[in-house]
Amino acid sequence: MARLLFAGVFLVWATLVGSGDIRFRRIGNRLVIVGLAAALLSVVANENPFGISLVQSLIGASLGFLCFFPFFALRLMGAADVKVFAVLGAWCGAQPLLGFWIVASLAAGIHALVLMLVSRTPIRALWPQGQPVLALGGHRATPYAACLVAPAAMWLVYLAVAGGAR
Repeated sequence: MARLLFAGVFLVWATLVGSGDIRFRRIGNRLVIVGLAAALLSVVANENPFGISLVQSLIGASLGFLCFFPFFALRLMGAADVKVFAVLGAWCGAQPLLGFWIVASLAAGIHALVLMLVSRTPIRALWPQGQPVLALGGHRATPYAACLVAPAAMWLVYLAVAGGAR
C-alpha cells in the first residue's frame, strides 16, 4: 500500500514539475526539495515504487546532477533541469537515466523544430549572445524538465500495468 502511495506522490510531483515548466518555464526549489525528500523517504522506508535501495538512490541522484551540471555551466540548460534530473535519479536510480535523457532530448528536439516552423524562426536567431540556447522572446523555448519527467512517469505507469512495480 505504501508503494502505491509513493507511486502517486511521484506522479503528482512529475505532473507539477511538467506543468510548471510548460506554463511558466520555472520550477521552484521547494518542489525540487519535496521531490527529493519523498524519493529518499521512499527508499529509507523500503517502499520505493521503482524498487531501488538507498545506495542506488544516492548514486542516481549524484549521477543525474553530475551528468547535467556541465550543460548548466555552459548555459545550455537551466539549473532547474539539472536539479530535476538529480531528483529523478533519486527516485529511479542510475540505470534508467540514460533512457530518460535520450527520450527527453528527442522530445525537446521535436518541440524545438515545431516551434521554429510555427514561428518561422531562423536557426541563427535561436542563440543570441548572452541568452540560453533556443531562446524565443527572451525565454527558454523548450520545457526540458517536462520532457525529462514524462518518460519517467510513463515508465512507472508501465511498470504498474505490467506488474513490474515493486
